[in-house]
Order: sequence, then C-alpha cells, then structure tokens
Amino acid sequence: MLVLSGGLGPTHDDKTRQAIADFLGVSLVCDHKAYNKIVERYNPSEREAVERSRDTQGTVPQGTTSVHNSKGSALGIFFPYKQTNIFSFPGVPDEFQRMAEDQILPLLAQDYGARLSIFVTGWAESLLKDHLSSVLLRNDLHISILPSINLIELALSGSEKIVNEVGTHVLSLLPHDCLPAGCRSIPEAIYHEASLKGITLSAAESCTGGMVGAALTDIPGISRCFCGSAVCYSNDAKHNILAVPVHILEQFGAVSSECAAAMAEGALKAYKTDIAVSVTGIAGPDGGSSEKPVGTVWFGVATSQKTRTFVKCFSGDRDRVRKRSAAVALEHMWRSLKEEGCSGI
Repeated sequence: MLVLSGGLGPTHDDKTRQAIADFLGVSLVCDHKAYNKIVERYNPSEREAVERSRDTQGTVPQGTTSVHNSKGSALGIFFPYKQTNIFSFPGVPDEFQRMAEDQILPLLAQDYGARLSIFVTGWAESLLKDHLSSVLLRNDLHISILPSINLIELALSGSEKIVNEVGTHVLSLLPHDCLPAGCRSIPEAIYHEASLKGITLSAAESCTGGMVGAALTDIPGISRCFCGSAVCYSNDAKHNILAVPVHILEQFGAVSSECAAAMAEGALKAYKTDIAVSVTGIAGPDGGSSEKPVGTVWFGVATSQKTRTFVKCFSGDRDRVRKRSAAVALEHMWRSLKEEGCSGI
C-alpha cells in the first residue's frame, strides 16, 4: 500500500492529481456524481465557492476511483498499480485522518486481523519499550509503538485470541497508566472518569495560556464536569483573580511550589469545584536563571482535602514546553480523578 498526502487543492501549486495522471499516461476527467455529493454537504451560502473548484478538485485521472471527502471539498484518488493499492488524500490533517480511517483501516483489518489500541500516559517511549520487552519480543502478533506528547499508543494486531490475551497482559503491566477502553486522549479519559464519579473540575494556567482548558473543551459534553480555566499570566492577575498572596509572589516567585499550590487552591475556590490543577512555569526563550532555567514548570493539584505540587524541567522550544506542560497537567487531573476515595470529595 502507498498513501500520498497533499497537493489536491484548487491552486496552481496543487499538482498531485496531474502528476498521477502523467504517471498513468491518462488525462484528468471530472467526476460530477462524486463531486455533487461534496457540494450537497455544504450550506447553500457556501456552495457557490465550492462549485468554483469543480474543474480542479472534482477531477481525477481517467480510470481511477474517486474517494469521497466528508470533511473537505477535494476528492481523493484510488487506483491499484502492480499489486499495490495507491491512495492520494488531501493534506489537511482532519480531512486526511477521516479518509484514512474510512478507506485504509478496513483494508488493514483484512490484512492483520484483530486490532487493539492501548493508550499509555506518563512514560517515555524508551522506558516503556524496556518495560514491555517480553511483549514486544513476541512473534505471533504485530505491535506498533506510536508516541505523541505524553501519550503513547500501543497498536496490537493479529489473531483475536492473541490480541486479547496480550492486551490483558499489557494492562496488568501498566495498571495505573492506561486510559480506559474507548478513550483515545487524556481529555476523553478525564471526561469519562469525572462523569462516572460526578466530580467537577477547574484549572488555573499561566505559561500554558488556556491550553488545558482548550483541550478539555474539545470534548463534547465536558460542561457536565469542567467549569472553567483561569488564565492568569501576570502576578497581578494571579493575586486579583486567584487570590495568590502577594508575599508568596514576592518571596518565592510565580514559578514556585508555593505559587502553584495557591493557584490551584484559588481555582478550586473560585469555581467551587472538587478538583483543580494549576500550571506556572518558564516557557522561554527568555526569563530563565541558574536556579530556575527555561523549561522549569510547577504544577499544583488541589482538592478539598489536600494540595500537592511537583515540578518538571522540560527541554525544547517555547511551543514544546507549553504543550508538554498542558499535557502533564491533564495527566495529573486524570490521575487525581482515579485516586481511591476521589468519589467522596
């Protein structure tokens, strides 16, 4: 199988469809029936703009098959060539993902049998690989390790019996770090856990600037448990909105255990929630010191019974530090939800 991405838009530099036609030695033809299905998806006020792209995005090389795009306005392309299935999809991430899920995953299921994804948080890829070495050495199934920021997908494929057996074994090896079945992200796991237990959540953010709240509000229905996130970047905002005492800011600084604790407790009180997390750090590229280098981030987790804090030192540029900080804050919100007795908060 070969999958191509990008170059199917309506502009002069979108050349993939013509390149495929040249490769096959055929001309481009408009698949009006397939493109009509795309046009019909749009509101009447948007259809005129979509129609203008019919003579480009509605064309495919003669003899190939159009692939429906349920997220955008460009047709995908499929054709077999010398025992290889070739797909060409738009490069826009959500369009590519949906078309791949619709077209490619069913083919993979035929080739590899049963499939199971287990999502693990809190592990570095290299350490997880060593921890699961006995599983990874098996030759009776295929395992892919697919890392993202603070989340690793273990994709298992093989016979249904073996996949289920190994999946259960992996869960036993990582009893506290695997997301619930059906959850593919930490915000989804947070919603799952909070909804089951009837727990409310809030956050206080400095260096992440609302990224924690944004990740949570991506989840439909999260308003049942998530009340809000206070973005308090300046010291004045931390004091005026979250009631962080001035003496903490002056004596310990905004990037400190004391400030992270006060921020989490301030959010807990302001939003009247059961759990609150806080993030305050130095994302860079400036602002660091020998005592607090760039990448130093303090976190707080507060409940009505206790408040705990911890620090992480991240490497990378400003964007990576902020993304990793938001991911860790979400991880520990989820872990706090999972703690024994949490439902009695």
